[in-house]
Amino acid sequence: MDIIIVDDSRDEQELLLTRLRAAGYGSLMVADSAEAAFGMLGMDQTGQRTEGIDLILMDIMLPGVDGFEACRRITATEWLQDIPIIVITVKTDEQALLAAFAAGAMDYIRKPVSPAELVARVSSALTLREERNTRKAREQELLLRTQDLEQALREVKVLRGFIPICAQCKRVRTDTGDWQRLEEYIRDHSEAEFSHGICQVCMKEVYPNVSKG
Repeated sequence: MDIIIVDDSRDEQELLLTRLRAAGYGSLMVADSAEAAFGMLGMDQTGQRTEGIDLILMDIMLPGVDGFEACRRITATEWLQDIPIIVITVKTDEQALLAAFAAGAMDYIRKPVSPAELVARVSSALTLREERNTRKAREQELLLRTQDLEQALREVKVLRGFIPICAQCKRVRTDTGDWQRLEEYIRDHSEAEFSHGICQVCMKEVYPNVSKG
């Protein structure tokens, strides 16, 4: 599980790193600004997408772009929308927390950070992330299977290869060796339906008096 810690305080970075490593999380990255985090996520000018980021711990008070705006930009990026963001903040008033959720954060942790709370909230976010990924994989697999089935059903009703047909009566020889009227053969091997009428050529041959009139 890859986690990005976004905090401009070296002490806070070390504190979070130490506590997460003690809880068994080893793949940790640190960014001291929102811009640095954007680069790690592939949001900079290179246009390269970063795969495998599972969680972002975002401090609110950052130099330059603050945590609120960083959350908004990350969640507005299509391929990053499913990455959970937990904000870490000294602001505990209701308005600040509502702003964090409105910006796209899924949870928050108050400073000073409690080790038990940190581990519990990180574990919960990563579990949710894993469940979401599993569900999406199943949905994608179901979609592919549905598409394959639809394609197979379409091909079942498609005429392929050489069809032996009588040059005189236009009957078609079936796989069993019988001869079947062309329209019946096409109806049995496709989804086509027929309506009957008489073309102008046949009208002249079969009903010459009518055609003259």
